[in-house]
Parts: sequence; C-alpha cells; structure tokens
Amino acid sequence: MSTPENTSGTRGGTRLSVLKTYKLYIGGKFPRSESGRVYEVTDTEGQWLANAPLGSRKDARDAVVAARKAFPGWSGATAYNRGQILYRIAEMLEGRREQFAAEVAAAEGLPQDRARALADAAVDRWVWYAGWSDKIAQVLGGANPVAGPFFNLSTPEPTGVVAVLAPQRCSLLGLVSVLAPVIVTGNTAVLVTSRTAPLPALSLAEVLATSDLPGGVVNVLSGDTAQLARPLAAHQDVNAVDLAGAGPELAAELEASAAENLKRVLRPGSGDWSATPGLERMSAFLETKTVWHPVGA
Repeated sequence: MSTPENTSGTRGGTRLSVLKTYKLYIGGKFPRSESGRVYEVTDTEGQWLANAPLGSRKDARDAVVAARKAFPGWSGATAYNRGQILYRIAEMLEGRREQFAAEVAAAEGLPQDRARALADAAVDRWVWYAGWSDKIAQVLGGANPVAGPFFNLSTPEPTGVVAVLAPQRCSLLGLVSVLAPVIVTGNTAVLVTSRTAPLPALSLAEVLATSDLPGGVVNVLSGDTAQLARPLAAHQDVNAVDLAGAGPELAAELEASAAENLKRVLRPGSGDWSATPGLERMSAFLETKTVWHPVGA
C-alpha cells in the first residue's frame, strides 16, 4: 500500500522550495545569457536565494544594440510623456513593495522594518525624478543675452546610450538613484547589476517589462561587474558611463577606456544614497544645444 501524501504533493509534510532562475532583460525581452550559465545568489548568511544569469561580452554588445535602437523614439518623446511612464513604474513598484523589501532585507542583511523603509524611499526617489521630466529643461536651459538683431536659446538634450554600473551595496535605493536620472532625461541605459545583490534589479526588469516603458530603453545585465563593464566602456556606440558600482582600480581602468571615443564619465561619489538628490545625475548625461535665430524687422 502506498504512503499517503499531503495536499502539497510531498511526503511527510516537507516541501522543497522552487528557486527562481532569472534571465537578462534586453530589448524588452528576457533572453538567457549567451553563455547559458548562471550563478547562485545568496543572502548575507549564505542561504541560497535564486539563480542569476552570468552575462557575457556578447550580451553586453546585444544590450548596446537594443539601447541604440530605442534611443530615437525615447529621446523624441515629449518630456511629459516620459514623466507619465516613469510615474507608472513608480505605481507598480508601490504595488510590489513587500517583494522588494524582502529582497533588500535578504541582500543587505537588514531587519524587515528597515528594508521596508528603503523600499519606500526607492519608490519616492523614482517619483521625485519622474517629476523632473518636464522641468529640467527650464532649469538647465534658457535664453542668452546677446548683442545684435538676433537671439539664442540653450536647451539640454540627452547624450545617448549610457552604461550604468549599479552600486554594489544599497541594492534598491542606490539602483533607482542611478537609473532613474538617466532615462528621465531621454537617454537609454545598459544597467549592470550588483554582483552580489542582483535580485532587486532583476525584479525591477520584470516591472519595466509590464509598464509602458518601450523595450530597449533599459537593458539589465547581471554577472561579473568587471567582465561586463570593460566592453561597455570601450564600446564605440556607448556615449557615457556611470561608474557608481566600480571600485577605485576598476573605475580608473574604465575611465581610460572611455576616453577612446570621448565618453562622458560620472565618477563614483560618496555612496550616501539616502541623501536628497540634486540635479548632478541628470545634468551629467545632458548636452547643451544652442540655437541662434534672427529677429525680424
């Protein structure tokens, strides 16, 4: 006679967890890594949480192609429309705040109340940047005083494709603090997640895929930070690099590589992601265009 099983289909009431295997996010789709490899993501106590894809140089190149393809449409959208889309992402983050709080708690070894506070701060930070979408041009642009029968106007325009190295710590608030200012100003992004705490970024990719954000505007790669960052810093179709997640030695190496095609480079800061953000991260990836126009009689 067979042994009776419980309602969950396991013997003796013991259930094995189904650990999730995440995928990359490139061009609005979820491909497996070109290498086919994954690595174990653990919490601060060494407990196995999930499998993350181990991105390769080929994945990095594919992400740049997707970001470049999405750039004309995203940069050409109205600032108001970009703000609407970012606000929609914030709404979806709010609906999944418990999931993100749990991932932050596991990744950073924090108590649940502190993790919830960081998740709330990340949502608020996203909303803050969304509100700047149709205001940043008024602050950074303007009419310039000139002598003669003409006038000129200076307006900020997006730089292009930005490679973003997410902070290795502060896995959600730091992530939002580097990604949101890049895309709200009309740039497209190739995001390299934290090596040890990639789950908030990989979960954010699932949010982006079900929002109104066009595919390719944000592309998410996980794996070895240096292995992914080197081809991005040297890539001739990447216009700027944010080195927030690079250590001093890697940052110096990447900055030298970025000089090959005069990329804009934002060096690592203090790492205090709880501080009120200013305009630095938005202005870092904007170019100023000045237009001269004659005045009619």
